[in-house]
Amino acid sequence: MKNKLFNKIAGWFGYKIIEKKLHKNNRLIDRFSTLKTESLISTMFKKNLISKIVQIGANDGERFDVLKKFLGRQNIKALLVEPINESFQKLKLKYSDSENIFLENSAISVKNLHNEMYLLNPNFAKLYDDHVPGISSFNKSHLLKHGVKNKHIIKKKINSISVKNLLEKHDFLDLDLLYIDAEGYDGEILLDFFNFTNKKPIVIFEYIHISHNTFCKLLEIFNKNGYKILRADENLLVINKEITLEL
Repeated sequence: MKNKLFNKIAGWFGYKIIEKKLHKNNRLIDRFSTLKTESLISTMFKKNLISKIVQIGANDGERFDVLKKFLGRQNIKALLVEPINESFQKLKLKYSDSENIFLENSAISVKNLHNEMYLLNPNFAKLYDDHVPGISSFNKSHLLKHGVKNKHIIKKKINSISVKNLLEKHDFLDLDLLYIDAEGYDGEILLDFFNFTNKKPIVIFEYIHISHNTFCKLLEIFNKNGYKILRADENLLVINKEITLEL
């Protein structure tokens, strides 16, 4: 009864409550699905579809990073973007000897509007699942939604740059793969990207936290640009319809 009343009140304000069962079932499907982000990327490398990568939300280059095994190849150039300095320093150390890997210690923000991010206080990292310390967001509610207690959340000043300025700064406008894990801000970054360029790189992004309206706009853009969409794990892979991936 309480849940029905809560859902009804939320509906009055334009919100739709998605049951936890749906998220749990989706994640269970992803665990047993043969279609995995890493296997799709591996197939694309085998077909020589990728030589220049931009990864937004690179974290420390280790935790939950499906790109790390591919970045050491001599013919691959990569631009790795991470706003949180603690993670960026680990990233910097990991790739200190790599001439083809470039780093940017900034958040990607439309029109550079954001200069602060919320994240888990490292002092409380042991209290949470392994993925939670890697979550940082412009929205505090994103961390609360993942079960982080309000008193365990801190706010940090960060550098901010638009995706256009990022690619121009590092000469990566001709990228082949745009990989984004921006904790819900992925949609805004992609809309901004397609607003200024006619390039049609392969795109991989986490879609589950994107607002419905933004997601609808993205699907229209993908359709207009002749993309097909594959779902793997909690990501969408968007690729030219003419490309065939044997999985």
